[in-house]
Amino acid sequence: MRIALTLDGDATEREENDYVDSLLAAGFRRDEIVILPPGAPIAGDFDGVVLGGGCDVDPTLYGESPRDDARLELDAARDATDFALFDRARRGAVPTLAICRGMQVVNVALGGTLVQDLPTQRPDALVHDADVSGREERRRLDHAVRVAPGTRFAQVAAAAELPVNSRHHQAVDRVAPGLTVAAVAEDGVVEAVEASSPWLVAVQWHPENLAAVDGASRRLFEEFARAVRARVPAGRT
Repeated sequence: MRIALTLDGDATEREENDYVDSLLAAGFRRDEIVILPPGAPIAGDFDGVVLGGGCDVDPTLYGESPRDDARLELDAARDATDFALFDRARRGAVPTLAICRGMQVVNVALGGTLVQDLPTQRPDALVHDADVSGREERRRLDHAVRVAPGTRFAQVAAAAELPVNSRHHQAVDRVAPGLTVAAVAEDGVVEAVEASSPWLVAVQWHPENLAAVDGASRRLFEEFARAVRARVPAGRT
């Protein structure tokens, strides 16, 4: 079994471990998790894909010019790796869990658009780009999201409302065809989307930081693991 995890090239060891630790807690072995930094070759097949958080998605990929006031941090190699991996995952019916930037990649890859910078384009929105440094601050719950009933994520959340951490200045604008909105913040910012086939759940917050202390975050990784195992032929590990 092989799980692909994409991260920025300068991801800290602790941030990397939060993703890896959450996957380990969900039942994967460390040797099954393949970390793909920007520009890494996508060699072989994968049974599951995790698109991690990180830098901004290039607006030219959804037909816009970068705004001068958007504070964009772009990495063409990261875009190339994430979009190629997600395309392969969709064509191969590989379960995908997308987190923060990963959710934005999914939306753009499927034909949606993004708000390039919430503070300048939607100044009345909540503060979504929380200033954090240490591990404990990454676990801080910054605002709540309302969970859409009847969605796959609603089963994971097991609640109508969920407190989440938050550190993003971009967000989904036009939702891509084929995606279902699974959660929104009280200011209307889309916080989770999903699709049924192949298995796909994408969230705007960082459950990898919360999985050790929060049941809904832990269950999200566990449901991803179940989807992966359901796809893997019996007897293959």
